Amino acid sequence: MAGIKALISLSFGGAIGLMFLMLGCALPVYDKYWPLFLLFFYILSPIPYCISRRVVDDTDSASNACKELAIFLTTGIVISAFGLPIIFARAEVIAWGACALVLTGNVVIFGTILGFFLVFGSNDDFSWQQ
Repeated sequence: MAGIKALISLSFGGAIGLMFLMLGCALPVYDKYWPLFLLFFYILSPIPYCISRRVVDDTDSASNACKELAIFLTTGIVISAFGLPIIFARAEVIAWGACALVLTGNVVIFGTILGFFLVFGSNDDFSWQQ
């Protein structure tokens, strides 16, 4: 039952993060949809780590290069997702208020992605194939 509660809370967090992103785009004060390019970063961020988990054998307790590369690429994607709205605001493509809403959405969504990997990352008690 704890898996279902975690899944519901993670989906709620994702919905709140997307709400902040949409508010930063669609409020009549801002009315620019350039921050929606961050959806690509949200999709791309877990991919390197998921690929490395499939390739790497976890029996070795030492750190390996594949997992370190995946974490490095994921960090680059996350930092780029935080940098893009700031660059848009500096170039006056979007307003600073929209930038603040988008950055708030980034924090919530990337926290939700991190929470997903912390809760469902170890295949102990919950499986999608029940």
